[in-house]
Amino acid sequence: MSLLQIEGLTHFFGGLKAVSDFNLELSAGEVVGLIGPNGAGKTTVFNLITGVYKPSAGHIRFEGQELVGLQSCQIISMGIARTFQTIRLFRDLTVLDNVRLGHFAQARYGIRDALMRSGKFRDEEKRIRDKGMELLEAFNLARYAHTQAKALPYGEQRRLEIARALSSNPRLLLLDEPAAGMNPREIDELLERIAWLKDEFDLTIFLIEHQMRVVMGICEHITVLDFGETIAVGAPREIQTNPRVLEAYLGKEVS
Repeated sequence: MSLLQIEGLTHFFGGLKAVSDFNLELSAGEVVGLIGPNGAGKTTVFNLITGVYKPSAGHIRFEGQELVGLQSCQIISMGIARTFQTIRLFRDLTVLDNVRLGHFAQARYGIRDALMRSGKFRDEEKRIRDKGMELLEAFNLARYAHTQAKALPYGEQRRLEIARALSSNPRLLLLDEPAAGMNPREIDELLERIAWLKDEFDLTIFLIEHQMRVVMGICEHITVLDFGETIAVGAPREIQTNPRVLEAYLGKEVS
């Protein structure tokens, strides 16, 4: 059974069809890319998967369970996490607190424990802090633990957003343009980081990206959107040589 199965996904914004009859199957352990120009519907697909929007039609199943109609918090608790095209950190909180917040969906204490500062609360808070520090160590961010997130360089903010997403222990990670704004050295590091994430955290990764070096370098399969329509699906080599894709999206970026 597929980890994620999308069938006939369609979504309208008023009279505009943003996504039309989108279909996808992700197997555990894959890295799959979604590409297309601005306005093609890529982020809308992510928003539909994570419950930000309710689709006009279609099904989204995660490990066989229907996601359509569920709230975003329910979907996160099932094992799906995401990052955003525009970084959405809690800028005035510390780096450690940003990661700690990602753990709270799975906190093992109730409101009464929190109000009473019970032993259960203290033990769980220590566990969350320790897990947060482990993630910061893994992303080379531990030295920034008590620094406000807004003070981090751009590349480190991107890494922090991924670390925060992983704090909810997902099985499926959605990355929305993780290389946006990165320089060539940072992109090389990102490629290594995604490969490491997949193995270290036993993840399936679905990513949107405009940097073709990232897409072609890490993805096993790629889906191409144009105005919400799927125009190509295949392995990187197939996508690179697809005339319609080359003309519409890749152009001179692919060597």
